[in-house]
Amino acid sequence: MVITQGIPNLPYVLKDGIKYFNLIAEPVTNPLLSDIYMRGWGYNGTIPGPTIQVYQGDIVNIRVYNKLAEPTSVHWHGLDLPNVMDGVPEVEPSPKIEPNQYFDYRYKIINPPGTHLYHTHYHTAKQEMMGMGGAFIILEPPQKQTHIQRDYFVLLQEFALTGLSKGTLPAGTYNVNPMSHDLNFFTMNGRCFPFTEHLLVERGENIRIRLGNLGMNAHPIHLHGHQFIVTATDGNSFSENNQYVKNNILVAPGETYDIEFYTNNPGIWPFHCHIPHHLTNNFTVNTGGMFSTVSYLNEMK
Repeated sequence: MVITQGIPNLPYVLKDGIKYFNLIAEPVTNPLLSDIYMRGWGYNGTIPGPTIQVYQGDIVNIRVYNKLAEPTSVHWHGLDLPNVMDGVPEVEPSPKIEPNQYFDYRYKIINPPGTHLYHTHYHTAKQEMMGMGGAFIILEPPQKQTHIQRDYFVLLQEFALTGLSKGTLPAGTYNVNPMSHDLNFFTMNGRCFPFTEHLLVERGENIRIRLGNLGMNAHPIHLHGHQFIVTATDGNSFSENNQYVKNNILVAPGETYDIEFYTNNPGIWPFHCHIPHHLTNNFTVNTGGMFSTVSYLNEMK
């Protein structure tokens, strides 16, 4: 089971061999910090939306309800599926979903295990920058033995909140201007440091972190105190001979990467974007933004 780092998993009902999911596109008030909230758009009450977990060979029916005031769609990013289910209504036979309507995306999972994304693909410049996206993970078969003890997903997003003077953080709830390039809040799984959650580990474990990016900027993600192996990108695994070792990886918009490392260096280790402005909350002095920690449990006591 994937540990989704504070993001709920989307439940399903199994009927006649089909997994039925309900995904609701709707306005969401999302906590970026303990006292800073943003009025965005997401799915099922969260930004990012809930994580969808399936297996290769599953037949899924994902009913997407639209509770927004404008049409929307959902694109299943990286999946091989019929054209009508791809979710780009302006150029495909896939329909747009009008307000107060729904559409059933039904298809068979033919891709192998891997990390993918889902996101809106209608009025994308607005809706995606309001927060509309999430993880779509094809799990390894339950009977397969795995060397991974903890499995995390981290989605990278960024937002332009209005109504704040640069360098200040007054408590409150703020609107998002999705068409602005003046981005001032940078998130991991919808939260900014120090409100992000620790990635908890214990010594002697194999850890996988699945990274995805649904923003405008590329983010060089750096792990302190450890080297990691890059094992997959865009849902496609590297052969063992093609895996490579890094401690900093550039995740471009729309990309996913799976990285793995062994916990042999106890401590509380930063895990963050390496672009300096992305480590602030509205350009205030203290560390913020796209920053979390890999924290050994015995160090947290």
